[in-house]
Amino acid sequence: MNVHVPRRQLRRLVLLGLLAGLLVLTGCTVPVISPNASNNNNAAPSPAAPGQASWKPCPDVPNQLVGRGASNMTYDCATIKVPQDWSDAGNGQTFDVALIRVRNKKQHDRIGSLLVNPGGPGASGVDLAVYLSFGAAFQGIPDEVTQRFDIVGFDPRGVDRSSPVECISDAQLDESFGYVPDPETQAQFDGLVDLNTTIGKECDAKYGDKLKLFSTVQTAKDMDAIRKAVGDEKTTYLGYSYGTLLGATYAQLFPKNVRALVLDGAVDPRQSFVAGSESQAKGFALAFDNFAKWCDSTPDQCPIAPDAKAAVNTQIDKAEVSPVTGAGGRKATSGWVFYAVISSLYTQSGWQALGSAIKALEDGKPAQVFQLADAYAERAPDGTYSNLFDANIAVNCADTKSVPDVNQIRTLQGQWRSQIPMFGAPLAVGMLTCSVWPGGHDPYPTGPATGSAPILVVGTTGDPATPYAQAPALANMLGVGRLLTWEGEGHTAYPQTSCVTEAVDAYLLNLTVPPEGKRCPPK
Repeated sequence: MNVHVPRRQLRRLVLLGLLAGLLVLTGCTVPVISPNASNNNNAAPSPAAPGQASWKPCPDVPNQLVGRGASNMTYDCATIKVPQDWSDAGNGQTFDVALIRVRNKKQHDRIGSLLVNPGGPGASGVDLAVYLSFGAAFQGIPDEVTQRFDIVGFDPRGVDRSSPVECISDAQLDESFGYVPDPETQAQFDGLVDLNTTIGKECDAKYGDKLKLFSTVQTAKDMDAIRKAVGDEKTTYLGYSYGTLLGATYAQLFPKNVRALVLDGAVDPRQSFVAGSESQAKGFALAFDNFAKWCDSTPDQCPIAPDAKAAVNTQIDKAEVSPVTGAGGRKATSGWVFYAVISSLYTQSGWQALGSAIKALEDGKPAQVFQLADAYAERAPDGTYSNLFDANIAVNCADTKSVPDVNQIRTLQGQWRSQIPMFGAPLAVGMLTCSVWPGGHDPYPTGPATGSAPILVVGTTGDPATPYAQAPALANMLGVGRLLTWEGEGHTAYPQTSCVTEAVDAYLLNLTVPPEGKRCPPK
């Protein structure tokens, strides 16, 4: 499984911030895991004429995701058509792009639309808009912002409701996530190569040359079509994780159409595919170190203290030889344990859930490990998946032109195993997906956004998935970027603390950029 580009299920941003409570929220009205709740393509009305958004009420969308809509909010959906290939827009071939508009009933002095993207690539912006609409009580967008903007979410082309790319079976995804994360023997490694090769061939057989049309460049052009469809003169945008890459691409393509872009959890577009994987491996290693230190300092909250690292590694090693069997005969293989760790490191509040899950696994109970891993994989209890990773792979591989070959990856696996314990080897072999991918490429630009308004780039010093160094790099590349630093833990910052929230809100509402070198404390 390719885990090169950062991806977090930010369509559940509200809830992942509360990940420590993941194990006790099953009866809550706001579900933690609902991977396929958004796959009802009947939720949005029929596509309108190209370039026009014909809105219709869709309260069923928040009802499916959360069980209700947020107080004082209305929900309307639309579908617009965009050219499949913007370089040949006149050929009549189109994709559908699904939109949702969330409007505060107390809205006043409306500025325009705030377009949001959760990253991935492959996560649903429609879902994110719903979750963000629940306000500060659930780490959503503050009332001060929703009372001035419509929140507009969209599923990018190929994602969920927007002409979804679907070519990986549930069985293949189960095998991929459950596979040994560091296949040391040649037979294990060759098996992973074969799995990725099969996936690539089946996707190529279904989509052929169209695979490269799911690129970030194409989606950035869709964003400008959305701007026109919602009637905005200029774009105001909030993008998380991969969404920062999408926003940066938009700014380079349409600099004159930028009003304000918040890029939170920054991706550095100039780093190579290999450098990105290595950086992310180091980011997760840092987060894992911080988790272990937290366990040592708060043993009452961490049942695997005092040596949390050893406890986790022991369970991964045991799972490779003799995995614990859970309900329905499902085996907690080393891959599933590894992805439970990855899932929990995205937020500091997830550390307690990880300690609890590993302790339960020691006692022969894998349910908590599955719950953490399934939240990351968007795997439903019945074993079905959303199309998150179909889209993720299609976008990543379309974007990436220079990828190491299988032999180079095998060499990097060995090197990174010793240099970056636990995470280096898995992140190296994660590059196999694109190494054997058959589709064409459509790389994104990597230059300044000349002529754009100032762009706010937000970086978190303890970010595991998009390590902090990428934030100043992105701000510098854009030329008009202004860096805001949060000295905190976890992936993405807004609206985690009052300092970050106040700075971002002032920028969105009044176009006030924070001063150079602005840093926000952990709390």
